[in-house]
Amino acid sequence: MSLSALLWYTTEKGNIMANVDIRIRQTESLATPDELNKRFPVDEMTEKSIRISRQTVNDIIQGRDPRLLAIVGPCSLHDRKAAVEYAHKLKKLASEVQDEMYIVMRTYFEKPRTVLGWKGLILDPKMDGSYDIELGIAEARSLLLEIVSLGMPVGCEVLDPIIPQYIDELMSWSSIGARTTESQIHRNLASGLSVAVGFKNSTSGELLNAINAIKCAYYPASFIGMDRYGANTIFRTTGNECCHLILRGGDHSPNYYEDDVESARLMMIKEELNPAIIIDCSHANSRKNYERQKRVLRSLIDQVSWGEKAIKGFMLESNLFSGCQKIPSDLSQLKYGVSVTDACIGWEETERILLHACELLRKSRLNGGDALPL
Repeated sequence: MSLSALLWYTTEKGNIMANVDIRIRQTESLATPDELNKRFPVDEMTEKSIRISRQTVNDIIQGRDPRLLAIVGPCSLHDRKAAVEYAHKLKKLASEVQDEMYIVMRTYFEKPRTVLGWKGLILDPKMDGSYDIELGIAEARSLLLEIVSLGMPVGCEVLDPIIPQYIDELMSWSSIGARTTESQIHRNLASGLSVAVGFKNSTSGELLNAINAIKCAYYPASFIGMDRYGANTIFRTTGNECCHLILRGGDHSPNYYEDDVESARLMMIKEELNPAIIIDCSHANSRKNYERQKRVLRSLIDQVSWGEKAIKGFMLESNLFSGCQKIPSDLSQLKYGVSVTDACIGWEETERILLHACELLRKSRLNGGDALPL
């Protein structure tokens, strides 16, 4: 059979139709990254601030800066007003703990779902299943721009490999989730991202997949993607030397304890990798109970105080108010400042435990690194 016969068929009415996209209901054009970037440009002062924050994050991951990297913020962003209010509060707190911690605001717009559920502001900004993706991308970029213009660095999870073209220049840190760590596409993408990238261990708790991902992303790669002008492009990367491991726990147990960190550190050293580890205080490490996040933070601060150098930072899911809520059919009934995905601790708790953790780190440093009781 000829190639043309494989690709085309003729209907009874004689119309020529492509034998492709048979399950695509509709296609829509999308603004290119360049077009959107011109709508929401980065000024010179903000660009300089982002460049400095990226270097600071890189220095922490590579051990040149002894402070802890703190990725703090909502599980996901869905309300611009609440996100900006949170950013203002976090900016003030960041200045109070800057001698021991460098805070980056968690600004997640894409949510991988095990089965179904809201997929985040970028894919469904109206939260009604309409999937106005172009609006979502514009909302995400403009919101990030407003936050970084405050001098608050941001970090995002990278899920769709096209999205970084729209927001990459605004980020200071990024992560690859537990469900995508094994993806070769995301490993290649990480090798070319402009920021440090954290790979989470698998949902099972297995570390090897994430460690292999870090090793892959360290080396140059080539992959197909879309450039900022909307053209299909082959990207050839230099490799990313600032990739690191995120311990998020597993199906059967947390993995933030001293023995877990030591095991992860030794595995990374064996693979000749920089043993840089960030501990996720949420997810399986908190046994999906947001109120337990402070226990995880207390443990890692204790380990750092005792001299564990591999721990470079932590992640904390926090919002203006504690808990979570389901998305109602009447969106006017949404509670302000409350997560619509994973439950978070509220602002008062966030401020309390971070200030306390910072004080413990100060005392430990002043005592020459000797651990203090928590």
